[in-house]
Amino acid sequence: MSRSLNKVMLIGHVGSDPELRSTTSGSRIAKLSLATNRTLQDRSGQQQERTDWHRLTFFGKLADLVEQWVHKGNRIYVEGRVEYSQTHDDQGGTRYWTDIVVNEMVMLGSGGGTGGEGGYGTRGGSPRKAPEGHAGGESAPAPPLSEPDDDLPF
Repeated sequence: MSRSLNKVMLIGHVGSDPELRSTTSGSRIAKLSLATNRTLQDRSGQQQERTDWHRLTFFGKLADLVEQWVHKGNRIYVEGRVEYSQTHDDQGGTRYWTDIVVNEMVMLGSGGGTGGEGGYGTRGGSPRKAPEGHAGGESAPAPPLSEPDDDLPF
């Protein structure tokens, strides 16, 4: 059997405060939206900026960290996998969903001069903190969405 790969890496701004809930077994789930931007050239040669919205899902200890530290406007880096699902509404229609199930997250500096990077992830199932900066508390407002991504972590 051949191996395959389903991996997503995103850097963007959190578009909504996390929505949290618990499953019947007590597992925590956090969901939020993430905006990423890209610049395109239209047919007339003009630069156009596009925003793509991503639905992120966090489970377990990572969901707890998201609840504590992540807020609308924060800039984050996430790694995860794409997962597709569908639901049926009351009128019998089918809704299709694309989610990014996150297994690694790093809080990125807000650009306000209040520190560097800091973050959390769940490699191997236990949370870890990035070595520099801080990942929470009060921070300066997030930079505009049109800021170039010169500080990519890879």
